[in-house]
Amino acid sequence: MRIIGGKAAGLRLNPPQNLPVRPTTDLAKEALFNILNNKLDFDDLDCLDLFAGTGNISFELASRGVKSVDAIDLHGKCVMYITDTAKKLDLTQIKARKADVFKFIKSAKGTYDLIFADPPYDIGQLPMLPTYVFENNLLNSGGLLIVEHPTSRKMAAHPNFVEQRQYGNSSFSFYSLV
Repeated sequence: MRIIGGKAAGLRLNPPQNLPVRPTTDLAKEALFNILNNKLDFDDLDCLDLFAGTGNISFELASRGVKSVDAIDLHGKCVMYITDTAKKLDLTQIKARKADVFKFIKSAKGTYDLIFADPPYDIGQLPMLPTYVFENNLLNSGGLLIVEHPTSRKMAAHPNFVEQRQYGNSSFSFYSLV
C-alpha cells in the first residue's frame, strides 16, 4: 500500500497485520484518483472517509492537499494507526475518530465536499448507505459520494446515482448532489 500523489507520493504505508481491514488496492485507488483529478480541485475540499480502516484514502487525500479529512472507523486500532501515521507524515488535516459509522452519519454536524465509504463487503446496510448520507444532508451542493463495494452488489437504485466504475471484484459507485 502506497501514497500515489501529492506531497507524500511514493511513500509506502505499513499498517499492522492485525487490523480488521480490506484496503482499497493500489490499482483501484490509482484509477479512482485519476477520475477525481479531472473532477475536483483538492485544495478546496472538506472530506469524510467512512470505514477508514488503514486510512489509505485519507492519507491520499491529505497528501494531495485537501482542507480537511474526517476519518471514521469503529476499530480503535485503526483510529490509532491513522492518528499516529498522520502525525509522522505531518498530514495535520486528518482527524481520526472512533465511531460507529451509521451513528456518526445520523449525528454529524458538518457537511462535506467529498465522502468516500469503503464498508465491509458483507455489511447488510450497504445498499442504504447513499440514502443515509443524503437524508442526513452530509454532502454539500456539487459534492460527491463514492461507495466502494463488491461488483456483484448493485448500487444504482438511488436517485443521486451517477455512474459505476469496475476494477476486478471491486466497484466504485458515484453519487452527486447537484
